Amino acid sequence: MKNYQEQLHLLFEEPILIQDNFISFKESDANIESNQQQTKDIFSDKWESTDKIENVEKLYDTQYKWFLSLYGFQSENDLKEYLKDKHTIIDTGCGLGYKAQWFATLAPHALVIGIDISDSCKIAARIFSQLENLFFLQSDIADTKLKKSSIDFVVCDQVIMHTENPEKTFTHLSELTSEVGEFACYFYRKKALPRELVDDYFRTATHSISKEEMWQFSEQLTELGKRLNELNITFESPDIPLLGIKGGTYDIQRFIYWNFLKCYWNPEWGIELSKITNFDWYAPSNAKRFSKEEVQEIVRSNNMKVAYWHEEEACYSGRFNKLN
Repeated sequence: MKNYQEQLHLLFEEPILIQDNFISFKESDANIESNQQQTKDIFSDKWESTDKIENVEKLYDTQYKWFLSLYGFQSENDLKEYLKDKHTIIDTGCGLGYKAQWFATLAPHALVIGIDISDSCKIAARIFSQLENLFFLQSDIADTKLKKSSIDFVVCDQVIMHTENPEKTFTHLSELTSEVGEFACYFYRKKALPRELVDDYFRTATHSISKEEMWQFSEQLTELGKRLNELNITFESPDIPLLGIKGGTYDIQRFIYWNFLKCYWNPEWGIELSKITNFDWYAPSNAKRFSKEEVQEIVRSNNMKVAYWHEEEACYSGRFNKLN
């Protein structure tokens, strides 16, 4: 049996405390930027709400399948094979830790750490206490205190845009990636101009809106998405380059979603999970979007190269490794 606790102490630059499967620092730094503090509070609230939903496994199953698509794996077995030579894995922005436990299950030989700034880490540590190779750390993912070049597989999935400075976060996580490792990262893609303007408005407005009001707003958006979807209407939109709207055949709900307002609705998930998706986007103050050129420049400027690249309407994602 591996001594995972001994290995953990060797991974960090600063002294740590380990209680069961939860890691903390002996000396904590409470300095958090105001926007990041708001994001921390919002996601603590989000994950506490998610944990109480009965059909949350539907969210997990969808996310597992999307992860495979985002990062170039044909199947779960393909990912398992990929992880065979990965001895240290971190899931940054791990939320309730379901992907971290997925990695720990697929790679029982590896030490896996889920890291999140929110209180979700405490919930995750309780839920997944049975996995001896899985630990959780509540920390800013832009400053994990892990040693450089110490992690074989660094994952930052659907999270980096919610950090105070995504470029700085990418630099930190790329520095943690070992010489033989890879860094998997997701960037939220810039949308049409009307949608960007609405999104930018809420980056500021969230500071003056209570959590209760944000949950109410998210429910209203979900209901809007549901009603638009139930119209079952498709139409041909013209190209409108000045607004960034691409021509083509659209379902009316998806047209509004991509170009004007994130009114997410998934009939398989139902109201509660769809509502959390809308809350996830509009509630945090930090939610930066990127162009393809901006992502490529971030990768290049950190002396990384592309091992796998993926793009779709929602995002850019890929696996990156260090230049020799």
